[in-house]
Amino acid sequence: MERKTTAYTVTTTRVSRPVTFAVAADLHNGPFEDVLDTFRQVDAVLVPGDLLNRHRLGWEQAERFLEEVPRICPVFYSLGNHERRYPVLPRWLEMVECSGVTLLDNATAQFGEIALGGLTSVHRKDTPDRRVLAELSTMPGFRLLLCHHPEYFPTHVTDFDIDLTVAGHAHGGQVQLFGRGLYAPNQGLFPRLTNGFYYHDRLLVSRGMTNSATAPRIANPCELLILRIQPAVACSLRGKATEKRAD
Repeated sequence: MERKTTAYTVTTTRVSRPVTFAVAADLHNGPFEDVLDTFRQVDAVLVPGDLLNRHRLGWEQAERFLEEVPRICPVFYSLGNHERRYPVLPRWLEMVECSGVTLLDNATAQFGEIALGGLTSVHRKDTPDRRVLAELSTMPGFRLLLCHHPEYFPTHVTDFDIDLTVAGHAHGGQVQLFGRGLYAPNQGLFPRLTNGFYYHDRLLVSRGMTNSATAPRIANPCELLILRIQPAVACSLRGKATEKRAD
């Protein structure tokens, strides 16, 4: 499996020192040994949903993630659609609560100068719990939301004073044609929100760390994101991305 690492930098006046996160979206109970060394170099790991794979019952790799990664650095985890529709979700949540992972199930947490929130996925006809968005928008520091669905942003998130929303779910559009994705769940054909920055750098979408779909990825490698939040005086660039690949 080809997996690349893409680094993004955001500048803000709301922090006084740099903070670096690894964003592990859409792991889908897949392997993660190749990124453990990267986890050792960051301040915390953010998981914006789909640590599980609802299409294949079992959580061997995901359980190992809960056990191993918090020993390396803090982990903050919000729930995606694969968790929400998992047949034995209560058992999984018990395991998460007993681990060293901080669960952000429509909840917030303070991590130094970073205010973190998690907006949990809902069924298609339901409305996400916007109360967590209101709470996050009043917290001190740089306000960072984990929200699995990028399509939630224009409808539910954009009106709140939240600095950055990190999402996954779109799998990079599965197949990339001329730099554009072919299909993404909840967005359909030729989706608009598949990878990188959108909405003036207020939304950052990961291609995802693994592939849960039956269709192959084409010109669209899996990825781990590195998110660097820099004081405005330390760096004059915003939205700059670099990448490296690993097979």
